[in-house]
Amino acid sequence: MSGPAVEVTGLGVVSSAGLSVAEFERAILSGKCTIGDISDRADGLRYTVGAPVRAFEPEKYFDEKSLGLLDRFSQFAAVAAREAVTEARLSEGSTKAERIGVIIGTANGGIDILTEGYLRITQGKKPRPLTVPMTMASAPASRIAHETGARGPVFGISSACASAAHAVVVGLTLIRAGLIDVAIVGGTDSCFCRGYLTAWDGLRTVSPDTCRPFSINRRGLVIGEGAAILILERAGRATTRGARPIAKLIGAGMTSDAGDLMAPDYRGMMQAMRQAMADGGIDPAAVDYINAHGTGTVANDRAEARAIREIFDSQSDVVSVSSTKSMIGHAMGASGALEAVATIVALTKGIIPPTVNYLGVDPECDIDVTPNVARAKDVHAALSNSFAFGGLNVSLAFLSAAAH
Repeated sequence: MSGPAVEVTGLGVVSSAGLSVAEFERAILSGKCTIGDISDRADGLRYTVGAPVRAFEPEKYFDEKSLGLLDRFSQFAAVAAREAVTEARLSEGSTKAERIGVIIGTANGGIDILTEGYLRITQGKKPRPLTVPMTMASAPASRIAHETGARGPVFGISSACASAAHAVVVGLTLIRAGLIDVAIVGGTDSCFCRGYLTAWDGLRTVSPDTCRPFSINRRGLVIGEGAAILILERAGRATTRGARPIAKLIGAGMTSDAGDLMAPDYRGMMQAMRQAMADGGIDPAAVDYINAHGTGTVANDRAEARAIREIFDSQSDVVSVSSTKSMIGHAMGASGALEAVATIVALTKGIIPPTVNYLGVDPECDIDVTPNVARAKDVHAALSNSFAFGGLNVSLAFLSAAAH
C-alpha cells in the first residue's frame, strides 16, 4: 500500500471532553481529565470511574422520529459527522454523491438498544421492532450517508479498539485507488450500559482510580466513549470550494500479531509504525510526535514503549509521546479517531497534549510521555497508534498541511 497524500479537510468530535472539536481541543491541551465517578452506573463493581459523554442531549440534535431509529452510538457518529461535513464545506455540492464514501468503525455496535431489548424480554415484553437495524455495526455509516446523501461505498468496520483507525485506512485506500474522491471516516461507541461495564469488570483490566498511561503505579484502563469523524479527500479539491486542508494523511500501517488474544506483542506494533512511515515516505528522524495507544495497562504500555524505543533508538528521547486516554478514557471503537483528531491538533497548534495523572517513570516505559503538562513544539510529522485485542495493530502517519 502506497500512494500520494490525502488531505484532511474536516473534523468532528463528541467526547467526554466536549461536544465539538474546539471543546475537545481546549480540554486536551489544558490537561483536563474528564474521568470521574460513575458509581450511579457501576454500583457493585470493582471500579467506579469512567469517562461517559454526560452533556449529550439527543433531543437537541434529532427529531422524535429519528430518535426512534438510532441507538446512541449512531447518534454520536451523526453529530460528529455534521461538524466535520460543515467544516469541509461538503454541502457546496462540488462532489458527486456516488464519489463520497462513508466508513465508520465500532467495537460494540448498538449495545444500548440491545440491552434494552433483553430487559424487555425479562419483563415479558418484546424488543423494539427495529432493534436489529439499530444495533448493526453499519448503522452509523448508514445514518451519515442518509444525512449527507453519500452514495458511494458505505459500511461499518469492527476490529475492537482498532476499528476507527482501520476505517481511516480504508478511506485512504479507496481514495488512492480512485474509487472515491471523498471519504467520511471515523469511529463511534456508546459504552455505559450496565451489562457492558460488568463484562469489563470480569477482565480485571479496569483501573479503580484513574488512567495513568506509562506511569509507575498504573492500575489499568478507564472506559470512555464518544465519536470522531474525519473528512478525507483527494489533494487539491478542497480549495476549489473555499475549504482548507487541515492536515495530510500520508501513510498507514496495519499488522496482526497472530498470537495471544489479549497479550500485546511489541513486534507487531513496531511493524505497523514502520509500515506507516514507509508508506508516507518519512523516516523515524522526521517524526516529532506519537499519539500512543497508551491504555494504562502494564502489559500494553510496556510493549508500546519498547516498540517506540526499538524504532527510534537514540531519537526516542527526542520524539514526544502522549496518551490522550489519560484524559478521556478508552473510547473503544472510537478511540483511534479521537486520537487521530488529537494528533492533528498537535500538528495545527504546535502543542503536545500531555499524559496526565502521571506519577513517575516505569523503568520499562522510559520514553518522553509529556508528563502532566502540555508542551509547545513544532510538529511537522506525527503518528497515531491504535492496538486491539486479538493482536490487531494500526498506525497512521500525518503531516502538517504546510509541510512538503
